[in-house]
Amino acid sequence: MGKAASGGEMPKESQDPETKSRDKTAKELSTIRRRRTQDNKSFLSSKEDYVLFAGIAYGGVFAILLFAMSSGMLGNTTSIDHEASNTALDIGGECEEITDEPWLHIFPDNDRELFSIAGHNLPEGIAVLNYTIIEVHEASQVVVSSEEVLRGVAGEGEGAAGRAAHRAPYSQLEPGHYEIILRVSVYNNSDIPNATIVDGGEQISKEIIFELEESEKSFDFLPFVSSDIIRDIRITDQGARSCWGVQDLGDWGYLLMGAELGGGRETAMLTGGSAGIPAWWMAFISLSLSVISLMVLYPITYKVYHQEADDMLSRSHITRLVEDTITNTATRLQIDVDWELYKIEPRELSIDIMVPYQNTDGTFSDNRDVRAEVLREILDEFAIFRVFKPVQLTVRTIVDGHVADFDSGVGIGSAGREAEHSEQDYTSFFSELHTLSVVEDEVRDSLDLFFTRRNDVNLEGAIVTSDDKVIFVSVIYYPTQRFAFFRFKKTTDQIQDELYQYISQRNSDLLGSQELIIKTRNQVSTLADRSGAGRVEHSGSDDDRVVAIAKQDGLGGKMLQTKFIGNALSTVEYMANEKRDFINRWGFWGLIAFVWIPFMASGVLVGAMLGLLSRMNFMRVLLATGLGGVAASITWAYTAEGIVKVMHQYKLEAVIPLVIIVFIMLAVFHMRSTKMRRQTELFEDTLLDNFHADVQAKYGGN
Repeated sequence: MGKAASGGEMPKESQDPETKSRDKTAKELSTIRRRRTQDNKSFLSSKEDYVLFAGIAYGGVFAILLFAMSSGMLGNTTSIDHEASNTALDIGGECEEITDEPWLHIFPDNDRELFSIAGHNLPEGIAVLNYTIIEVHEASQVVVSSEEVLRGVAGEGEGAAGRAAHRAPYSQLEPGHYEIILRVSVYNNSDIPNATIVDGGEQISKEIIFELEESEKSFDFLPFVSSDIIRDIRITDQGARSCWGVQDLGDWGYLLMGAELGGGRETAMLTGGSAGIPAWWMAFISLSLSVISLMVLYPITYKVYHQEADDMLSRSHITRLVEDTITNTATRLQIDVDWELYKIEPRELSIDIMVPYQNTDGTFSDNRDVRAEVLREILDEFAIFRVFKPVQLTVRTIVDGHVADFDSGVGIGSAGREAEHSEQDYTSFFSELHTLSVVEDEVRDSLDLFFTRRNDVNLEGAIVTSDDKVIFVSVIYYPTQRFAFFRFKKTTDQIQDELYQYISQRNSDLLGSQELIIKTRNQVSTLADRSGAGRVEHSGSDDDRVVAIAKQDGLGGKMLQTKFIGNALSTVEYMANEKRDFINRWGFWGLIAFVWIPFMASGVLVGAMLGLLSRMNFMRVLLATGLGGVAASITWAYTAEGIVKVMHQYKLEAVIPLVIIVFIMLAVFHMRSTKMRRQTELFEDTLLDNFHADVQAKYGGN
């Protein structure tokens, strides 16, 4: 698009519609800028601040609770699960509370074809473990196995205190229905006929009804899977379940969180249901994750991205703002922009900008510095106006009669990144030091002395030029510190200021009326460093194109622009954009259904982003996604056990781990495919191809 010619202000009656529109856009930008720069709200000044504070507080309490439970600080009492089992929270009925009283445990080990039987909390002495396995027929019962063993019970404070264990094999049993009965008594010595039962060692018993089944391995039709017969124990009646201890629930809390974060709510619930975790605990963990993500990440995202309707920039606003910014930057850098070939396209995912320019006699910056400076000015303006859409900037050097300088790369930073991380030829940048005057010689000596006396940076090369008004110094330095990219803390501006002060003080008597201009570049710096970008994204393809996002202020903005959270948030935003029509049509109730119904990646955070993009009221979004998250967590928590029971009933136990793996793989695949689709759309090069064609048509070349 072309740039309007500058000149004196025309009378209002003679202004054409385009000029009037540009003036109106400029006034609107000025009004929005004034509001944005004067907006200094303090913390806890709006409803989202209170929600954020509540979310952080709940997250802290939840983390402390899990740590205290899993570390044993709260002991391992089963009273919490027992109390919950007597309420509507537990649909499985009252569990068997494990106290300090003696209790028995029977657990089948299908791999080794035996039962693990044990007595717990037994008094010190000699325990007699007597187990009997009975085959159950319709009209009779037959004892098929019986054994009595003696086990010593250690006293309090000793290893395995209060415990006596044994193994009861069932490898000789035929498929059928059985019952195992375990009885335990504790005596004062091993001479049982002459011994007496110790205090608290009276006989206790436990019965379990089970079925022994034989089946072929699942997927044994595959060539790499053996066709051996599998013998499995399926417990049909084991009475009331044993209550879970606090420490065990804490440990499973971490496992459930990892399963939900890695594979979604469905994966976590099936995992917990397979292990017999109480439904109320699974629902609590899932709801807590939803509360923390919704009440922490959503307010932060809302504070950063939400704009009032009057402050939102339209396409014409963005176009005018970028054009004015490039004009000011070009004047400062003394370059001529070819406005006939200049292009800008605000797209759904990015803002694409193409800037062709020519050097002038006053240009002291190379293509990479021009690109970084133009991008810095644009991103600074976008930060003021809260435009955090990725910017895809291409800057080209053009010369009359010659083709564009395609050696500078495709998009912003492509050549820059390649040059910054490989051996470079500085011939074009480091011409021989000029010796046009005594002042240049003195400045050059000061420059050499400045770097000679420092041990943190080395001088890689420099240019010193001057005329009767300006002394220009361009320097590239290299930090000497190992792993300088991460560890070297001084910014380019700090080195530049130190160098300016040093040269000015050392040559104050020679500078006279000449202005000293210094430009520095850290050789290991990236485009993000030089442009002040908050975050950059790379296409990952051969051309290595890059988009940059304006820096956001505050802790929340910095957190959202970290690589991990920024990439995840960009993918979530893209998914929300794809579902926006659904929410625009069904509104509040549609948002509840979207979060509740188990779509892939339809959690509370995606739902909140949907509401934000649809410009739904903050509290309505919070309420809708909260209700949907509660419904989803409760639905899955209280159906997971039923799903697992159905699988057991139809002998599909082996499918449960497979289903869990499939859910995890689907979640990962969905996120990866969504990210790839976003990158493909983000880095579309239609506009760039047209730009190349226009440059070639005007300036010739291949």
